[in-house]
Amino acid sequence: MSIDTLKVRQVGIDTYHENVAYLNRECSVYRAEGFQALSKIQVSNNGSKLLAVLNVVDDNSIVLPGELGLSQQAFNYLNVQEGTLVTVNHAEPPKSMDAVRRKINGERLDQADFNEIAHDIAETRYSKMEMAAFLVATGQNNLDRDEILYLTQAMLESGERMNWHESLVADKHCIGGIPGNRTSMLVVPIVAAHGMLIPKTSSRAITSPAGTADTMEVLANVNLEPDQMLDIVRQERGCLSWGGTAKLAPVDDLLISVERPLGIDSQGQMVASILSKKLAAGSTHLIIDIPVGPTAKVRHMRQALALRKLFEFVGDHLNIHLEVMITDGRQPIGKGIGPVLEARDVMQVLNNDPNAPADLRQKSLLLAGRIIEFDPDVRGGQGYAIARDILESGRAFAKMHEIIKAQGEREIDLQPGKLCYQVCAERDGVVISIDNFQMSKVARLAGAPMDKKAGVDLLKKLGDKVKKGEALYQIYAEFPADFNFSTSLAQQNSGYVIGEAEQMLKPLIDF
Repeated sequence: MSIDTLKVRQVGIDTYHENVAYLNRECSVYRAEGFQALSKIQVSNNGSKLLAVLNVVDDNSIVLPGELGLSQQAFNYLNVQEGTLVTVNHAEPPKSMDAVRRKINGERLDQADFNEIAHDIAETRYSKMEMAAFLVATGQNNLDRDEILYLTQAMLESGERMNWHESLVADKHCIGGIPGNRTSMLVVPIVAAHGMLIPKTSSRAITSPAGTADTMEVLANVNLEPDQMLDIVRQERGCLSWGGTAKLAPVDDLLISVERPLGIDSQGQMVASILSKKLAAGSTHLIIDIPVGPTAKVRHMRQALALRKLFEFVGDHLNIHLEVMITDGRQPIGKGIGPVLEARDVMQVLNNDPNAPADLRQKSLLLAGRIIEFDPDVRGGQGYAIARDILESGRAFAKMHEIIKAQGEREIDLQPGKLCYQVCAERDGVVISIDNFQMSKVARLAGAPMDKKAGVDLLKKLGDKVKKGEALYQIYAEFPADFNFSTSLAQQNSGYVIGEAEQMLKPLIDF
Protein backbone atom coordinates (compact mmCIF):
# COMPACT_ATOMS: atom_id res chain seq x y z
CA MET A 1 0.00 0.00 0.00
CA SER A 2 1.30 3.43 -1.01
CA ILE A 3 1.93 6.01 1.67
CA ASP A 4 -0.48 8.26 -0.27
CA THR A 5 -3.40 5.85 -0.05
CA LEU A 6 -5.59 4.54 2.77
CA LYS A 7 -8.04 1.65 3.05
CA VAL A 8 -11.68 2.65 3.48
CA ARG A 9 -13.40 1.43 6.63
CA GLN A 10 -17.10 1.84 7.36
CA VAL A 11 -17.67 3.35 10.79
CA GLY A 12 -21.14 2.64 12.18
CA ILE A 13 -22.00 6.23 13.09
CA ASP A 14 -25.05 8.06 11.69
CA THR A 15 -23.91 11.66 11.12
CA TYR A 16 -27.23 12.76 9.54
CA HIS A 17 -26.68 14.65 6.30
CA GLU A 18 -23.01 15.34 7.01
CA ASN A 19 -20.05 13.44 5.56
CA VAL A 20 -17.55 12.70 8.31
CA ALA A 21 -14.16 10.96 8.00
CA TYR A 22 -12.06 9.43 10.79
CA LEU A 23 -8.25 9.33 10.70
CA ASN A 24 -5.97 7.71 13.26
CA ARG A 25 -3.60 10.18 14.93
CA GLU A 26 -0.67 7.79 14.26
CA CYS A 27 -1.46 7.61 10.53
CA SER A 28 1.52 8.60 8.36
CA VAL A 29 -0.77 10.53 5.98
CA TYR A 30 -2.20 12.54 8.86
CA ARG A 31 1.26 13.44 10.12
CA ALA A 32 2.68 14.20 6.69
CA GLU A 33 -0.18 16.38 5.46
CA GLY A 34 -0.69 18.38 8.63
CA PHE A 35 -4.41 17.71 8.87
CA GLN A 36 -6.36 19.19 11.76
CA ALA A 37 -9.54 17.98 13.40
CA LEU A 38 -12.71 19.51 11.87
CA SER A 39 -10.83 20.52 8.72
CA LYS A 40 -12.39 19.63 5.35
CA ILE A 41 -10.73 16.84 3.32
CA GLN A 42 -11.26 15.46 -0.17
CA VAL A 43 -11.44 11.68 -0.53
CA SER A 44 -10.88 10.34 -4.08
CA ASN A 45 -11.20 6.97 -5.81
CA ASN A 46 -11.14 6.46 -9.60
CA GLY A 47 -12.75 9.80 -10.33
CA SER A 48 -15.27 9.61 -7.46
CA LYS A 49 -14.83 12.41 -4.94
CA LEU A 50 -16.14 12.99 -1.47
CA LEU A 51 -15.80 16.07 0.73
CA ALA A 52 -15.89 15.30 4.43
CA VAL A 53 -15.24 16.85 7.83
CA LEU A 54 -12.23 15.21 9.50
CA ASN A 55 -12.29 13.74 13.00
CA VAL A 56 -9.01 12.52 14.55
CA VAL A 57 -9.19 9.38 16.73
CA ASP A 58 -6.83 7.68 19.15
CA ASP A 59 -8.71 4.38 19.38
CA ASN A 60 -7.47 1.66 17.00
CA SER A 61 -10.77 -0.18 17.35
CA ILE A 62 -12.45 2.66 15.44
CA VAL A 63 -9.87 3.04 12.70
CA LEU A 64 -6.29 1.76 12.25
CA PRO A 65 -3.32 3.96 11.19
CA GLY A 66 -3.50 2.72 7.57
CA GLU A 67 -7.26 3.25 7.26
CA LEU A 68 -9.74 6.04 6.61
CA GLY A 69 -13.00 5.63 8.49
CA LEU A 70 -16.18 6.96 6.91
CA SER A 71 -19.51 7.59 8.61
CA GLN A 72 -22.60 5.85 7.23
CA GLN A 73 -23.60 8.95 5.27
CA ALA A 74 -20.10 9.37 3.75
CA PHE A 75 -19.64 5.65 3.00
CA ASN A 76 -22.94 5.50 1.11
CA TYR A 77 -22.09 8.68 -0.78
CA LEU A 78 -18.67 7.43 -1.95
CA ASN A 79 -20.24 4.06 -2.89
CA VAL A 80 -17.12 1.83 -2.67
CA GLN A 81 -16.37 -1.47 -0.94
CA GLU A 82 -14.64 -1.66 2.43
CA GLY A 83 -10.90 -1.99 1.93
CA THR A 84 -10.90 0.08 -1.29
CA LEU A 85 -7.81 2.28 -1.61
CA VAL A 86 -8.47 6.02 -1.60
CA THR A 87 -6.35 9.15 -1.60
CA VAL A 88 -6.85 11.98 0.86
CA ASN A 89 -6.11 15.68 0.27
CA HIS A 90 -6.95 19.03 1.78
CA ALA A 91 -10.23 20.37 0.41
CA GLU A 92 -10.43 23.85 -1.04
CA PRO A 93 -12.72 26.10 1.03
CA PRO A 94 -15.98 26.88 -0.80
CA LYS A 95 -15.61 30.08 -2.82
CA SER A 96 -19.21 31.05 -2.10
CA MET A 97 -18.34 31.63 1.58
CA ASP A 98 -17.22 35.09 0.40
CA ALA A 99 -20.89 35.80 -0.39
CA VAL A 100 -21.98 34.49 3.03
CA ARG A 101 -19.48 36.79 4.73
CA ARG A 102 -20.83 39.71 2.67
CA LYS A 103 -24.35 38.84 3.82
CA ILE A 104 -23.17 38.72 7.44
CA ASN A 105 -21.89 42.28 6.90
CA GLY A 106 -25.33 43.38 5.73
CA GLU A 107 -24.85 43.36 1.95
CA ARG A 108 -27.57 42.33 -0.49
CA LEU A 109 -26.90 39.18 -2.55
CA ASP A 110 -27.90 38.58 -6.17
CA GLN A 111 -29.06 35.47 -8.05
CA ALA A 112 -25.50 34.45 -8.96
CA ASP A 113 -24.46 34.55 -5.29
CA PHE A 114 -27.33 32.29 -4.22
CA ASN A 115 -26.68 29.93 -7.14
CA GLU A 116 -23.04 29.53 -6.07
CA ILE A 117 -24.00 28.97 -2.42
CA ALA A 118 -26.65 26.38 -3.34
CA HIS A 119 -24.22 24.58 -5.67
CA ASP A 120 -21.50 24.39 -3.00
CA ILE A 121 -23.98 23.11 -0.37
CA ALA A 122 -25.32 20.49 -2.81
CA GLU A 123 -21.74 19.38 -3.50
CA THR A 124 -21.26 18.97 0.30
CA ARG A 125 -18.55 21.65 0.32
CA TYR A 126 -20.18 23.28 3.36
CA SER A 127 -19.72 21.89 6.85
CA LYS A 128 -22.61 22.21 9.29
CA MET A 129 -20.83 25.19 10.85
CA GLU A 130 -20.68 26.93 7.47
CA MET A 131 -24.34 26.14 6.76
CA ALA A 132 -25.22 27.53 10.20
CA ALA A 133 -23.37 30.75 9.29
CA PHE A 134 -25.43 31.02 6.08
CA LEU A 135 -28.71 30.37 7.92
CA VAL A 136 -27.94 32.96 10.60
CA ALA A 137 -26.85 35.49 7.97
CA THR A 138 -30.10 35.07 6.04
CA GLY A 139 -32.36 34.53 9.05
CA GLN A 140 -34.94 36.79 10.67
CA ASN A 141 -35.55 39.76 8.39
CA ASN A 142 -32.23 39.71 6.57
CA LEU A 143 -33.68 38.70 3.20
CA ASP A 144 -35.79 41.05 1.10
CA ARG A 145 -38.48 39.56 -1.14
CA ASP A 146 -36.21 39.52 -4.22
CA GLU A 147 -33.53 37.64 -2.27
CA ILE A 148 -36.15 35.11 -1.14
CA LEU A 149 -37.05 34.62 -4.81
CA TYR A 150 -33.35 34.16 -5.71
CA LEU A 151 -32.87 31.64 -2.87
CA THR A 152 -35.97 29.68 -3.92
CA GLN A 153 -34.76 29.55 -7.53
CA ALA A 154 -31.27 28.45 -6.47
CA MET A 155 -32.61 25.68 -4.21
CA LEU A 156 -34.97 24.53 -6.97
CA GLU A 157 -32.12 24.22 -9.47
CA SER A 158 -29.94 22.25 -7.00
CA GLY A 159 -31.63 18.91 -7.73
CA GLU A 160 -33.94 17.02 -10.05
CA ARG A 161 -37.40 18.14 -11.18
CA MET A 162 -40.40 15.96 -11.88
CA ASN A 163 -42.60 16.50 -14.92
CA TRP A 164 -46.04 14.88 -14.88
CA HIS A 165 -46.96 16.13 -18.37
CA GLU A 166 -50.30 17.43 -17.09
CA SER A 167 -51.56 20.99 -16.88
CA LEU A 168 -52.88 20.62 -13.33
CA VAL A 169 -50.79 18.94 -10.63
CA ALA A 170 -52.16 19.72 -7.17
CA ASP A 171 -50.50 19.74 -3.75
CA LYS A 172 -50.94 21.14 -0.26
CA HIS A 173 -48.55 22.05 2.49
CA CYS A 174 -48.93 23.11 6.10
CA ILE A 175 -46.13 25.24 7.55
CA GLY A 176 -46.25 23.03 10.66
CA GLY A 177 -46.21 23.60 14.39
CA ILE A 178 -49.60 21.97 15.09
CA PRO A 179 -49.42 18.38 16.42
CA GLY A 180 -51.86 15.81 15.01
CA ASN A 181 -52.55 17.93 11.91
CA ARG A 182 -52.58 14.94 9.56
CA THR A 183 -54.80 16.44 6.87
CA SER A 184 -52.63 15.35 3.89
CA MET A 185 -53.61 11.70 4.46
CA LEU A 186 -57.24 12.70 3.97
CA VAL A 187 -56.84 15.36 1.30
CA VAL A 188 -54.85 13.08 -1.06
CA PRO A 189 -57.41 10.23 -1.31
CA ILE A 190 -60.32 12.72 -1.60
CA VAL A 191 -58.66 14.73 -4.38
CA ALA A 192 -57.33 11.61 -6.16
CA ALA A 193 -60.83 10.05 -6.02
CA HIS A 194 -62.08 13.19 -7.77
CA GLY A 195 -59.60 12.38 -10.57
CA MET A 196 -57.07 15.17 -10.01
CA LEU A 197 -53.35 14.45 -9.89
CA ILE A 198 -51.90 14.90 -6.38
CA PRO A 199 -48.43 13.32 -5.92
CA LYS A 200 -47.72 14.13 -2.26
CA THR A 201 -44.12 13.92 -1.12
CA SER A 202 -43.80 14.54 2.60
CA SER A 203 -41.09 14.87 5.19
CA ARG A 204 -40.29 12.82 8.23
CA ALA A 205 -40.46 14.47 11.62
CA ILE A 206 -37.38 16.32 12.83
CA THR A 207 -38.68 18.18 15.86
CA SER A 208 -42.34 17.07 15.80
CA PRO A 209 -43.89 13.80 17.09
CA ALA A 210 -44.80 12.70 13.55
CA GLY A 211 -44.48 13.82 9.96
CA THR A 212 -46.90 12.70 7.26
CA ALA A 213 -44.33 10.14 6.06
CA ASP A 214 -43.97 8.72 9.61
CA THR A 215 -47.74 8.30 9.95
CA MET A 216 -48.30 6.90 6.45
CA GLU A 217 -45.52 4.40 7.16
CA VAL A 218 -47.82 2.76 9.73
CA LEU A 219 -50.06 1.78 6.80
CA ALA A 220 -47.76 1.44 3.78
CA ASN A 221 -44.23 1.69 2.41
CA VAL A 222 -43.22 5.34 1.89
CA ASN A 223 -39.66 4.87 0.61
CA LEU A 224 -40.53 5.06 -3.07
CA GLU A 225 -37.95 5.42 -5.81
CA PRO A 226 -38.83 8.09 -8.43
CA ASP A 227 -39.82 5.49 -11.06
CA GLN A 228 -42.01 3.66 -8.53
CA MET A 229 -43.66 6.92 -7.56
CA LEU A 230 -44.35 7.78 -11.21
CA ASP A 231 -46.03 4.42 -11.83
CA ILE A 232 -48.19 4.64 -8.68
CA VAL A 233 -49.33 8.20 -9.41
CA ARG A 234 -50.18 7.36 -13.04
CA GLN A 235 -52.26 4.43 -11.78
CA GLU A 236 -53.91 5.90 -8.67
CA ARG A 237 -53.70 9.68 -9.37
CA GLY A 238 -52.00 10.20 -6.02
CA CYS A 239 -49.46 8.96 -3.49
CA LEU A 240 -48.17 9.67 0.01
CA SER A 241 -44.43 9.09 -0.03
CA TRP A 242 -41.29 10.26 1.72
CA GLY A 243 -39.60 13.00 -0.29
CA GLY A 244 -36.03 12.00 0.66
CA THR A 245 -35.60 9.41 -2.10
CA ALA A 246 -36.65 11.68 -4.95
CA LYS A 247 -33.63 14.07 -4.69
CA LEU A 248 -35.89 17.09 -5.03
CA ALA A 249 -34.25 20.37 -3.94
CA PRO A 250 -31.57 18.50 -1.91
CA VAL A 251 -30.10 21.76 -0.60
CA ASP A 252 -33.30 22.20 1.37
CA ASP A 253 -32.80 18.87 3.18
CA LEU A 254 -29.21 19.78 4.04
CA LEU A 255 -30.19 23.20 5.38
CA ILE A 256 -33.07 21.74 7.41
CA SER A 257 -30.66 19.30 9.08
CA VAL A 258 -28.96 22.36 10.62
CA GLU A 259 -31.90 24.74 10.77
CA ARG A 260 -34.25 22.68 12.92
CA PRO A 261 -31.85 21.76 15.76
CA LEU A 262 -30.84 25.45 15.99
CA GLY A 263 -34.49 26.51 16.08
CA ILE A 264 -33.98 28.84 13.11
CA ASP A 265 -37.15 29.16 11.07
CA SER A 266 -37.33 32.58 9.44
CA GLN A 267 -40.16 33.44 7.09
CA GLY A 268 -37.89 33.90 4.07
CA GLN A 269 -36.20 30.54 4.52
CA MET A 270 -39.58 28.88 5.11
CA VAL A 271 -41.00 30.26 1.85
CA ALA A 272 -37.91 29.22 -0.13
CA SER A 273 -37.90 25.75 1.44
CA ILE A 274 -41.57 24.99 0.77
CA LEU A 275 -41.84 26.42 -2.74
CA SER A 276 -38.55 24.96 -4.02
CA LYS A 277 -39.71 21.49 -2.90
CA LYS A 278 -43.19 21.85 -4.44
CA LEU A 279 -41.90 23.22 -7.74
CA ALA A 280 -39.29 20.43 -7.92
CA ALA A 281 -42.10 17.90 -7.37
CA GLY A 282 -43.84 19.27 -10.47
CA SER A 283 -46.72 21.01 -8.68
CA THR A 284 -48.66 23.60 -10.67
CA HIS A 285 -51.39 24.38 -8.10
CA LEU A 286 -50.76 24.60 -4.37
CA ILE A 287 -52.69 25.26 -1.15
CA ILE A 288 -50.62 26.61 1.76
CA ASP A 289 -52.04 26.13 5.26
CA ILE A 290 -50.89 28.71 7.83
CA PRO A 291 -52.24 27.91 11.31
CA VAL A 292 -52.32 30.91 13.68
CA GLY A 293 -52.36 30.58 17.45
CA PRO A 294 -50.54 31.55 20.67
CA THR A 295 -48.36 28.39 20.59
CA ALA A 296 -48.24 27.88 16.81
CA LYS A 297 -45.32 28.85 14.53
CA VAL A 298 -47.27 31.94 13.48
CA ARG A 299 -48.71 33.64 16.55
CA HIS A 300 -50.29 36.80 15.15
CA MET A 301 -52.55 37.54 12.22
CA ARG A 302 -50.21 40.28 10.95
CA GLN A 303 -47.43 37.65 10.67
CA ALA A 304 -49.75 35.34 8.74
CA LEU A 305 -50.75 38.09 6.30
CA ALA A 306 -47.10 39.09 5.73
CA LEU A 307 -46.19 35.46 5.11
CA ARG A 308 -49.08 35.10 2.66
CA LYS A 309 -47.77 38.09 0.69
CA LEU A 310 -44.31 36.50 0.47
CA PHE A 311 -45.73 33.18 -0.77
CA GLU A 312 -47.82 34.99 -3.38
CA PHE A 313 -44.88 37.12 -4.59
CA VAL A 314 -42.51 34.16 -5.08
CA GLY A 315 -45.28 31.91 -6.44
CA ASP A 316 -46.27 34.49 -9.07
CA HIS A 317 -42.67 34.86 -10.27
CA LEU A 318 -42.10 31.09 -10.48
CA ASN A 319 -45.40 30.37 -12.22
CA ILE A 320 -47.12 28.27 -9.58
CA HIS A 321 -50.76 28.99 -8.78
CA LEU A 322 -51.07 29.10 -5.03
CA GLU A 323 -53.68 30.00 -2.46
CA VAL A 324 -53.05 30.55 1.22
CA MET A 325 -55.51 29.40 3.88
CA ILE A 326 -55.12 30.89 7.36
CA THR A 327 -56.51 28.39 9.88
CA ASP A 328 -57.11 28.01 13.61
CA GLY A 329 -53.86 27.00 15.35
CA ARG A 330 -54.93 27.35 18.98
CA GLN A 331 -54.71 23.61 19.71
CA PRO A 332 -53.71 20.24 18.20
CA ILE A 333 -55.90 18.91 15.37
CA GLY A 334 -57.51 15.52 15.94
CA LYS A 335 -57.07 13.43 19.07
CA GLY A 336 -53.88 11.44 18.45
CA ILE A 337 -50.31 12.78 18.49
CA GLY A 338 -47.77 10.21 17.25
CA PRO A 339 -47.75 7.92 14.15
CA VAL A 340 -50.12 5.10 15.22
CA LEU A 341 -52.57 7.40 17.01
CA GLU A 342 -52.67 9.80 14.07
CA ALA A 343 -53.13 6.92 11.61
CA ARG A 344 -56.05 5.73 13.75
CA ASP A 345 -57.68 9.19 13.52
CA VAL A 346 -57.22 9.27 9.74
CA MET A 347 -58.77 5.82 9.24
CA GLN A 348 -61.70 6.76 11.51
CA VAL A 349 -62.43 9.80 9.34
CA LEU A 350 -62.12 7.76 6.12
CA ASN A 351 -64.46 5.12 7.57
CA ASN A 352 -67.01 7.82 8.56
CA ASP A 353 -66.71 6.56 12.13
CA PRO A 354 -68.95 8.59 14.50
CA ASN A 355 -65.99 8.72 16.95
CA ALA A 356 -63.70 10.31 14.35
CA PRO A 357 -62.25 13.70 15.34
CA ALA A 358 -64.62 16.33 13.95
CA ASP A 359 -61.94 19.05 13.64
CA LEU A 360 -59.62 16.84 11.56
CA ARG A 361 -62.53 15.88 9.30
CA GLN A 362 -63.72 19.47 8.86
CA LYS A 363 -60.29 20.95 8.16
CA SER A 364 -59.43 18.19 5.65
CA LEU A 365 -62.71 18.77 3.79
CA LEU A 366 -62.04 22.53 3.63
CA LEU A 367 -58.54 21.98 2.22
CA ALA A 368 -59.65 19.25 -0.22
CA GLY A 369 -62.57 21.42 -1.32
CA ARG A 370 -60.27 24.34 -2.16
CA ILE A 371 -58.00 22.04 -4.18
CA ILE A 372 -60.96 20.53 -6.06
CA GLU A 373 -61.98 24.06 -7.06
CA PHE A 374 -58.72 24.28 -9.02
CA ASP A 375 -60.52 21.93 -11.46
CA PRO A 376 -61.82 24.20 -14.27
CA ASP A 377 -64.99 22.05 -14.49
CA VAL A 378 -65.90 22.78 -10.86
CA ARG A 379 -67.78 25.99 -10.08
CA GLY A 380 -66.54 28.20 -7.27
CA GLY A 381 -68.05 27.25 -3.93
CA GLN A 382 -68.81 23.65 -4.96
CA GLY A 383 -65.52 22.10 -3.83
CA TYR A 384 -66.48 21.47 -0.20
CA ALA A 385 -69.72 19.68 -1.15
CA ILE A 386 -67.89 17.50 -3.68
CA ALA A 387 -65.17 16.63 -1.13
CA ARG A 388 -67.80 15.78 1.50
CA ASP A 389 -69.68 13.55 -0.94
CA ILE A 390 -66.46 11.69 -1.86
CA LEU A 391 -65.75 11.11 1.82
CA GLU A 392 -69.26 10.15 2.90
CA SER A 393 -69.79 7.82 -0.08
CA GLY A 394 -66.74 5.75 0.85
CA ARG A 395 -64.85 6.65 -2.34
CA ALA A 396 -62.05 8.34 -0.36
CA PHE A 397 -61.62 5.21 1.79
CA ALA A 398 -61.52 3.02 -1.34
CA LYS A 399 -58.94 5.29 -2.95
CA MET A 400 -56.78 5.30 0.19
CA HIS A 401 -56.87 1.49 0.22
CA GLU A 402 -55.76 1.46 -3.45
CA ILE A 403 -52.88 3.86 -2.71
CA ILE A 404 -51.80 1.79 0.31
CA LYS A 405 -51.88 -1.39 -1.80
CA ALA A 406 -49.92 0.23 -4.65
CA GLN A 407 -47.20 1.57 -2.30
CA GLY A 408 -46.92 -1.74 -0.43
CA GLU A 409 -49.38 -2.50 2.37
CA ARG A 410 -48.00 -3.12 5.83
CA GLU A 411 -49.47 -5.29 8.54
CA ILE A 412 -51.59 -2.62 10.18
CA ASP A 413 -51.70 -2.47 13.97
CA LEU A 414 -53.34 0.68 15.34
CA GLN A 415 -53.01 -0.26 19.00
CA PRO A 416 -50.93 2.32 20.94
CA GLY A 417 -48.00 1.51 23.27
CA LYS A 418 -48.48 -0.89 26.17
CA LEU A 419 -47.47 1.64 28.86
CA CYS A 420 -50.21 4.18 29.60
CA TYR A 421 -50.48 7.17 31.94
CA GLN A 422 -53.45 9.52 32.40
CA VAL A 423 -52.92 13.22 32.95
CA CYS A 424 -55.85 14.55 34.95
CA ALA A 425 -57.42 17.95 35.62
CA GLU A 426 -56.39 19.63 38.85
CA ARG A 427 -59.65 21.60 39.19
CA ASP A 428 -63.20 21.90 37.87
CA GLY A 429 -63.70 24.20 34.91
CA VAL A 430 -63.33 24.53 31.16
CA VAL A 431 -60.28 23.82 28.97
CA ILE A 432 -59.24 27.35 27.94
CA SER A 433 -55.77 26.68 26.53
CA ILE A 434 -53.69 23.80 25.13
CA ASP A 435 -49.97 24.35 24.50
CA ASN A 436 -49.06 22.87 21.09
CA PHE A 437 -45.36 22.94 21.84
CA GLN A 438 -45.70 21.18 25.20
CA MET A 439 -47.96 18.44 23.78
CA SER A 440 -45.41 17.80 21.01
CA LYS A 441 -42.63 17.60 23.58
CA VAL A 442 -44.55 15.13 25.79
CA ALA A 443 -45.25 12.91 22.76
CA ARG A 444 -41.64 13.02 21.58
CA LEU A 445 -40.29 12.13 25.02
CA ALA A 446 -42.70 9.17 25.01
CA GLY A 447 -40.78 7.89 21.96
CA ALA A 448 -42.62 9.31 18.93
CA PRO A 449 -41.95 9.18 16.02
CA MET A 450 -39.23 6.52 16.27
CA ASP A 451 -41.58 4.31 18.27
CA LYS A 452 -44.67 4.33 16.10
CA LYS A 453 -46.98 3.32 18.97
CA ALA A 454 -45.80 6.10 21.29
CA GLY A 455 -47.59 9.41 21.68
CA VAL A 456 -50.44 11.29 23.29
CA ASP A 457 -54.19 10.68 22.98
CA LEU A 458 -56.24 13.81 23.73
CA LEU A 459 -59.48 13.22 25.60
CA LYS A 460 -60.42 16.89 26.07
CA LYS A 461 -60.23 19.84 23.66
CA LEU A 462 -60.76 23.60 23.94
CA GLY A 463 -64.12 24.49 25.45
CA ASP A 464 -64.72 21.07 27.03
CA LYS A 465 -65.98 21.05 30.63
CA VAL A 466 -63.90 18.97 33.07
CA LYS A 467 -64.17 17.83 36.67
CA LYS A 468 -61.22 17.67 39.05
CA GLY A 469 -59.46 14.31 38.59
CA GLU A 470 -60.96 13.76 35.12
CA ALA A 471 -58.51 12.58 32.44
CA LEU A 472 -57.32 15.27 29.98
CA TYR A 473 -55.12 13.00 27.88
CA GLN A 474 -53.28 9.69 27.92
CA ILE A 475 -49.57 9.15 27.31
CA TYR A 476 -48.56 5.94 25.55
CA ALA A 477 -45.04 4.51 25.39
CA GLU A 478 -43.29 1.23 24.59
CA PHE A 479 -40.22 1.58 26.79
CA PRO A 480 -40.04 2.38 30.54
CA ALA A 481 -37.31 5.05 30.19
CA ASP A 482 -39.29 7.02 27.57
CA PHE A 483 -42.45 6.53 29.63
CA ASN A 484 -40.82 7.95 32.76
CA PHE A 485 -39.33 10.97 30.93
CA SER A 486 -42.65 11.79 29.31
CA THR A 487 -44.84 11.38 32.40
CA SER A 488 -42.37 13.40 34.49
CA LEU A 489 -42.59 16.29 32.01
CA ALA A 490 -46.39 16.14 31.96
CA GLN A 491 -46.49 16.22 35.76
CA GLN A 492 -44.36 19.39 35.73
CA ASN A 493 -46.49 21.04 33.03
CA SER A 494 -49.56 19.31 31.59
CA GLY A 495 -49.83 21.79 28.70
CA TYR A 496 -53.49 22.39 29.65
CA VAL A 497 -54.99 25.43 31.37
CA ILE A 498 -58.36 24.98 33.11
CA GLY A 499 -60.38 28.13 33.77
CA GLU A 500 -63.73 29.77 33.06
CA ALA A 501 -65.39 29.70 29.66
CA GLU A 502 -65.14 33.49 29.17
CA GLN A 503 -61.32 33.26 29.55
CA MET A 504 -60.88 31.07 26.46
CA LEU A 505 -59.05 32.74 23.59
CA LYS A 506 -61.38 33.19 20.63
CA PRO A 507 -60.21 31.97 17.22
CA LEU A 508 -58.65 34.58 14.99
CA ILE A 509 -60.31 32.97 11.97
CA ASP A 510 -63.50 31.10 11.25
CA PHE A 511 -62.80 27.42 11.12
